[in-house]
Amino acid sequence: MMRFSYQKPDDVSQAANLLATDPTAQVIAGGTNIVDLMKYDVTRPGTIIDITGLDLKDIAIDSDGKLVLGALATNADTAYHDAVTEGWPLLSSAILAGASAQLRNAATDGGNLLQRTRCYYFYDPSTPCNKRRPGSGCGALDGVNRIHAILGESEHCIAVHPSDMCVALAALDAVVTVQGPSGVRDIAFEDFHRLPGDKPEADNTLQRGEIVTKITVPPGDFGNHHTYLKLRDRWSYAFALVSVAAAIRLDGDTLSEIRVALGGVAHKPWRRKDVEARFTGRPANRATFEAFARALTEGATGHGQNDFKVELAPRAIVRALEQAAAGTPQSQTHKVIV
Repeated sequence: MMRFSYQKPDDVSQAANLLATDPTAQVIAGGTNIVDLMKYDVTRPGTIIDITGLDLKDIAIDSDGKLVLGALATNADTAYHDAVTEGWPLLSSAILAGASAQLRNAATDGGNLLQRTRCYYFYDPSTPCNKRRPGSGCGALDGVNRIHAILGESEHCIAVHPSDMCVALAALDAVVTVQGPSGVRDIAFEDFHRLPGDKPEADNTLQRGEIVTKITVPPGDFGNHHTYLKLRDRWSYAFALVSVAAAIRLDGDTLSEIRVALGGVAHKPWRRKDVEARFTGRPANRATFEAFARALTEGATGHGQNDFKVELAPRAIVRALEQAAAGTPQSQTHKVIV
């Protein structure tokens, strides 16, 4: 690990200015991702800006009934907070499906949004990776790509976003608030992360100097008609091969609202509101769920070792929607899939 300087700002404005004026600077909070990247020599910050002292740890419900998560609230505090488990259980379930208890105790909500891909080639500086070194190529395209993307990828990158929390936030229409030298702005969650295109090194739409300060989630009590289904190589401490955040509202046996976001299949949580709109008002049965799954995964393409995801993803969507419709959300402690 190379030498670096260390700064611990007193407020968000100071942190943003430090980040904006030093092109070698990077922010550290929980450190569960950036420390690994530094150890593997994937990233080499000249300055570390420690924001753990900033007042961004609160979890609260505002006057409009929205859930407000401070960027420095930990994943564990969020998952077990009464307001979250009662009003946004899908979010709690998704967080508990990720990482390990020890990591959730350290990892922050803002950091969860900003974590980098776990692509083997990204983590190995001896291999080509357009995300790590633009223009060097994508080693995964014709290499080891079992965990990689089947939707929204490009010839420059087929990596996936690793977060579970973000998949639920995508389904729940969250908003990310950031602060930078130009002030404060809100970013709809669907616009926060980006597909790789010809610029895979940019994971998100943050501008230089901007720091995530909070995440706001609108009221979204779906009762028991939700689930977070995560399919992976082992039950614990593994990234998703395919995950599904599903939330529906029922009017009798009819879908009055349907929301589905996928993880493990794209460079960002995969959700299509146009597909959801087409299926609103249809019967909540297996035939509808199968048709929805086909529509949501239309255009999915494997790259050899991950071809199985093209079939696994729609099956997972159907299973998740059946769980949501039956009011039997997937347990993150009793791992058997019902």
